[in-house]
Amino acid sequence: MPAHVRPHYKAELAASTAARAKGNLRLEWHHLERAHILGQCWPMEHNAVHWRMLKFGIRIKNGREVIGQVPRLVFGGVKSFVGTVPIGNTGGADVPPLRAMELPTDLAVILDLPEQP
Repeated sequence: MPAHVRPHYKAELAASTAARAKGNLRLEWHHLERAHILGQCWPMEHNAVHWRMLKFGIRIKNGREVIGQVPRLVFGGVKSFVGTVPIGNTGGADVPPLRAMELPTDLAVILDLPEQP
């Protein structure tokens, strides 16, 4: 992960942890999705977010999320490694794993990518 992206990725993970500590599940998930968008091009960071998403699904007892995260953990890092990730994808089981999505403006600036998928 490039040095200019890493602090933003870590900030999203920290914000997710802070939201969890306050019991704000919606905000916790929001920051996990943003961390996923930032980290999906790099295998270790990509899988680290999917691991957190899996733990989130287990904690809230969401079977769909748990089942959806398992293949993402298995294949997500590989797709990052070979450079075939769908840019902007938020990483949750509620979206197809291969669908590119609109990139939020602030994250597009950080990643130096166009906003459109």
